[in-house]
Amino acid sequence: MTINFISGEGGAVTNDISLEELSNQLRMIQSGERRIAIIGTRNLPITHQQVVETLAYSLALSRNTIITSGGSTGVNIAAIQGTIKANPELLEVVLPQTLEQQSAETEIILKNVKMIVEHPERKDLEFSEACTICYKEIISSAHQLICFLYHDSNTLAEAIKFAQMSRKILTIFYLD
Repeated sequence: MTINFISGEGGAVTNDISLEELSNQLRMIQSGERRIAIIGTRNLPITHQQVVETLAYSLALSRNTIITSGGSTGVNIAAIQGTIKANPELLEVVLPQTLEQQSAETEIILKNVKMIVEHPERKDLEFSEACTICYKEIISSAHQLICFLYHDSNTLAEAIKFAQMSRKILTIFYLD
């Protein structure tokens, strides 16, 4: 038996999922301890950053591991700050490239993070290409993706498609 998930613009069918897969996802949701990826735009008003920070804080207080990427502004840094406030042990940061390629402000914040994954092999890639690879890595290691983006955010839209193909639980917040 398969179940069609209706999502996206116009109510298009985006995934078929077996009853067994659905059952596994429901058990994971009910267990309360998940690996949740939070990614999104760097162009985020401060009020929205506070919402993301509060969300990450709340999820970490509920014993969920938060996985995100680096960044000096926007969604990713808000997710980092919220998780650090709740429980830094439940934070994983996967960088698109290396720590030395982060801003000085971000490096200071990341000093409080125990689990940082760097990718020096991506040091010479275009940043958007490194981010695409990074987001796939983050999504692959998570049970769920929460993404904040604008409709013209191509790299994040690709990440959402990857999450859909990977049959991840997906929450999308469009900011425009």
